[in-house]
Amino acid sequence: MASISCSSKKINAVIDVPKLQTRFSIPKDFKFSMQNIRKHAVSLIVNAQNSAGKDMYQQKYSIENSVCKILVGENQQQMQTIEPYGHDDDIAIDKLHAILEVVADRVEMHTNMGEQRDNWNSLLFNSTNMIILTATTMAGLGATSGVAMPVFALKLSSCLLFSAATGMLMVMNKLQPSQLVEEQRNASRLFKQLRKEIETLLVVDHHHVNQTDVNYMMERVLALDKAYPLPLIGVMLEKFPAKLKPTVWWPPLNDQFQRERRLQDQKKDCNGWTDEMENEMREIIDVLKRKDKEDYMRLGNIALKLNKFFAILGPMLTGIATIGSAFAGSSSPAIYTAVGAGALATIVNSLEHGGQVGMVFEMYRNCAGFYQLLEESIESTLEEGELERRENGELHEMKVALQLGRSLNQLKELAMASASSRKNGETIQEFASKLF
Repeated sequence: MASISCSSKKINAVIDVPKLQTRFSIPKDFKFSMQNIRKHAVSLIVNAQNSAGKDMYQQKYSIENSVCKILVGENQQQMQTIEPYGHDDDIAIDKLHAILEVVADRVEMHTNMGEQRDNWNSLLFNSTNMIILTATTMAGLGATSGVAMPVFALKLSSCLLFSAATGMLMVMNKLQPSQLVEEQRNASRLFKQLRKEIETLLVVDHHHVNQTDVNYMMERVLALDKAYPLPLIGVMLEKFPAKLKPTVWWPPLNDQFQRERRLQDQKKDCNGWTDEMENEMREIIDVLKRKDKEDYMRLGNIALKLNKFFAILGPMLTGIATIGSAFAGSSSPAIYTAVGAGALATIVNSLEHGGQVGMVFEMYRNCAGFYQLLEESIESTLEEGELERRENGELHEMKVALQLGRSLNQLKELAMASASSRKNGETIQEFASKLF
């Protein structure tokens, strides 16, 4: 409460600001402008001294109301200045939260599906090998049995088991369970990466989120769904393509850096870019094309050819063993054919599915896609002619170095070695990546 004491010679005025019963809410980070409050309070004290003869009760509440108006005005002004975004941006943030929920669900789906298909791979591989070995043993026992032994029963059982193994191998070789498992592992990892990017965007830079970010994240989700489909029928990835092609799990990169361009429109400097850095990035692209990507394409094609060979040879051997067991006799050469083909079929099945050749092929295809993505992202950055619209040069260089498992000095040395080799007409022997 305000109290004013008067005398004939001196007037003392003390103002205590009451607890305000206001209808507005003051944000936590709100700070009153104390300089403005002091200035207005001094003015009120002077007015109080000049009006000492007025009614004390009315003067007291006049001062309180004036101070309240000062605080209300300061509060409204502060709330207007801290308002970060409008209605459209609120909707964009809500959409990003919805996409984030979908991405989290995709992570769980691909993780569970990967575990399920890993179980398929183990169970089918072990079951098929046991069936082939059992059929081979029965075929051998049928040929060595005497008259009293149920020879026909052994031959029939062996023939049926070989037929079942042939059918199971054809299904396994068509689906390639180990390759399906690797697809789900990659999908789960990439969806987790996308989830972290969205969370970082919402936390660090939510003031600049708009519909462009929403569209880009939706394209990322759909591209991943297309690259790593969940169903087996209709949309399953081709397990034996004519030639290996890198996996593409990203949308076109023409607008990838639109966000960085929008955030840096006010910059009028070189944005961390120099001619030397641009040449360095072009040399890195050249090394990625000529060494890393080409090498993984070559290895992937070798794994593809080997997998095709095993996929054809396994069922062929079990089919031969089926025919041999059907015509096997005590001294017939068919028994040797059945037993030998059955043993070879077990070996081939162990090499193909136990060695997970399909998984190796998928791993090489995914690595080739990684290098293609890195190559396209660098090219997309360099194609932007306005330097202030690019991603910051130093930041971009650091990202490329980390993705290749190199330090900044090692990246520069690689670019210099590539340029020197190209001038001398030689092929650089060093790979760009030190990770794979």
